[in-house]
This record gives sequence, structure tokens and C-alpha cells, in this order.
Amino acid sequence: MRQVNMHEAKTHLSRLVEEAAAGQGFVICKAGKPMVRVTPLDDAANQPQPCRLGLLRGHCQVPDDFDQLAAAEIADLFEGR
Repeated sequence: MRQVNMHEAKTHLSRLVEEAAAGQGFVICKAGKPMVRVTPLDDAANQPQPCRLGLLRGHCQVPDDFDQLAAAEIADLFEGR
């Protein structure tokens, strides 16, 4: 895999990203030491993740007063008691 130094990567980032997207990945090095690999994303990574709202519906219960749970203790913490 092609290696480019940090200065070259900063100077030519647009061109390097275009090349990586076309399948020609590269490694960015700092003082000759490889730091990161730039490769194209696969199509699966570009797909939006499905919405998972309601995943636990019917599996758990939220009490009606859940927003008041430990309210006194929290108030004591804010007031330094």
C-alpha cells in the first residue's frame, strides 16, 4: 500500500481521498512511522442504520413516576446536604 508523509497528505488531501475512494488506499506516515490507513468505504458502511425505536416494547415497564425517582436525593446533592 502506498505511503505518504503527513505534509503531502495535508497538501494533496482532496486528490488522495479521490484516489482512495476509487480503490487506491494509502497509509499516512509521520516521521516515517505509519499512523493511519485510508481506504474506501464499502457499500454496507454507507447504508443508513435502521431505526431501532421501540426495540424493547413489551419487554420492560417504565413506572409512571420515573421522572420523580430519587428527586429528594438529587435535590440534597445539589444543595450540599
